[in-house]
Amino acid sequence: MVKKLELTLACGDYEIVRPLKEGIVSPDGIELTIVTKMDSTTRHWRFLRNGEFDVAEVSLSSYMAAKTRGLPFEAIPVFLHRRFRHGFIFTNTASGIREPKDLIGKKVGVKAYLVTASLWLRGILESEYGVPHKSIEWYSELDEDVDFKLPEGLTLHKISNDKSIEQMLVDGEIDALLHPDLIDPITDRDPRVGRLFPDYKSEEIAYYKRTGIFPIMHVLGIRPEIIERHPWVAVNLYQAFNESKRIAMKRMEDPRIVPLAWYREAWEEQQEIMGGDPWAYGLDGQNRKTLETVIGYAHQQGLIDREVELSELFLDVSQGRKRGDKHRV
Repeated sequence: MVKKLELTLACGDYEIVRPLKEGIVSPDGIELTIVTKMDSTTRHWRFLRNGEFDVAEVSLSSYMAAKTRGLPFEAIPVFLHRRFRHGFIFTNTASGIREPKDLIGKKVGVKAYLVTASLWLRGILESEYGVPHKSIEWYSELDEDVDFKLPEGLTLHKISNDKSIEQMLVDGEIDALLHPDLIDPITDRDPRVGRLFPDYKSEEIAYYKRTGIFPIMHVLGIRPEIIERHPWVAVNLYQAFNESKRIAMKRMEDPRIVPLAWYREAWEEQQEIMGGDPWAYGLDGQNRKTLETVIGYAHQQGLIDREVELSELFLDVSQGRKRGDKHRV
């Protein structure tokens, strides 16, 4: 019997990892125990704080903060979660906020300051709409995945355990909220809460056409002792995740598998706007620009003390020029 390296993998329960979860794809030489039944913030904490998993989908911003502080983590450029974020700026409808610059001088909540969604939104608001992140009084709900020193000139309050950042928005204790997920007042259609960008999809499409950026939220973290003992793991995992995504995307082309009336039209719209594979892994093309942009935001906002190179953040998953793929000479 061939012995395989046994590793635990914690990640979201995504279609693009279904082939891995179901055993249709298996990393060469690796036996994965895959755990998916936890929310993102819990998974990030359990990996970065507790070291509970060998491999884990983890917040990009928290990983950068950990890596630049010398904490023992590595990552490969597998991006299981991306999302445009303009639709996740929520406002109290009595706050008088009608456009981005109305956020200046206001009280704005975040789930946690290091959350990647909030990092992207603060960066986009500052670079695209002229809203300096230090012009806002910030309120956060959760402890950070990684300890960091509050940058000079930044006002950040931690709310008490008996408060909810969403309820504070509803009650008008804060004026706006940047959140990684849809919040209950929006799904419940509470009239006291709205979106900064009501037509957020159009805003996101315009942003993509202007910048070519499809924001990366998460990377695939690996405990460094795994790589030290088994350097081949990084490449083999990368290959397996790419194959899993390829199979999943092929399956997703079939509109019969999704109970949405205009699913196929949405698929074709994505292709028309964003091309064949906007979910690509690796450090080539637009991924490089996207990552360099968010590194710049992280430095600007004090999450990291310098603009790191991509080679510092990600393990090399190449196999040499013209190796590992079919090619014609």
